[in-house]
Amino acid sequence: MLTPVEEAFVPLRPAVSALPAYVPGARVGAGAPAWKLSSNENPYAPLPSVQAAITRAAAEVNRYPDMYAEELVGALAAHSGVAVENVVVGNGSVALLSHILSAVVDHGDEIVFPWRSFEAYPIAAAVSGGKAVTVPLEEGTGRLDLPAMAAAVTPRTRVVFVCSPNNPTGPAVHAGELETFLAAVPKNVLVVLDEAYLEFVRDPEAPVGLDVYTRHPNVLLLRTLSKAHGLAGLRVGYAIAEPRLAAGIRAVSTPFGVSHVAQAAALASLQPEAQGQLMEHVEALVGERARVVESLRDQGWVLPETHANFVWFDLGEATMQRAAEAKEAGVLVRPFAGHGIRVSIGDPEANDAFLTVASSWR
Repeated sequence: MLTPVEEAFVPLRPAVSALPAYVPGARVGAGAPAWKLSSNENPYAPLPSVQAAITRAAAEVNRYPDMYAEELVGALAAHSGVAVENVVVGNGSVALLSHILSAVVDHGDEIVFPWRSFEAYPIAAAVSGGKAVTVPLEEGTGRLDLPAMAAAVTPRTRVVFVCSPNNPTGPAVHAGELETFLAAVPKNVLVVLDEAYLEFVRDPEAPVGLDVYTRHPNVLLLRTLSKAHGLAGLRVGYAIAEPRLAAGIRAVSTPFGVSHVAQAAALASLQPEAQGQLMEHVEALVGERARVVESLRDQGWVLPETHANFVWFDLGEATMQRAAEAKEAGVLVRPFAGHGIRVSIGDPEANDAFLTVASSWR
């Protein structure tokens, strides 16, 4: 009979053992009074039409979903202005990241991305067997250093992630600098333009992702219905890519990766009448973002320009202490130890509670 130690001695891949943990935003405990501003969630509940679609779909979960989500792919293609063969859906954009790397990265290939940026990037890179090449952000601005990222590309580079707006710092890349960057990157290197917060961007210099994609076949657009559409709990992401690449990503994707309920909710949220209401919610959040940023600047804070649904505080070694103080005051934020704190834009009451906390930090 095996001892417990012998039973557990199944070695993991070294890359898996060394993986950094993906840290989710703190959750509100049962019965605990708190405002949750830690996960970049949309504070608005799903629209009644979307809730009705979820309820109807729930009665059919004994059946497998449409494996390739063909109706949803058609709706997303129409919504985005592309052909259906250009669209791939997945269980959130995080799952699509892994599928993209599975399709194009071999062991030892390089994956370039800014840091700090979306924390799923180093995890996906390591699991794929690729080598992560990180490029620091511009000092003090939270912006991507695209010239430095272009300089980091080598003959072994297969993928570059460009997160715009950057999570967790907030700035969007500008059209001119992105064009210069793309001109410097070889055409056999895939550039993933991660647009998770696309709908919140109000920067007049920001690129139009679809135009960039149309002119550069090595650009892939990565988008989600978790943020502006408020479907974070159902996990629907999608990629827009040239047909051969899209087919390759589809081939390595998890079968039945988007549930029937998620597909039904996404389809309902893409209806024209729903889009109008959802964009009203987005405009309200953009307005709250402007109010929060102005109030913070009045308090004396100097913050990166944000075009997402969050703000970033570069707090360095004080990060974890400040996060604990916010939690004590009933506001959950997302700390990145040694770097800073990201605070989501919530409803006005939650934002006011955080502004009180931020003023105490000054």
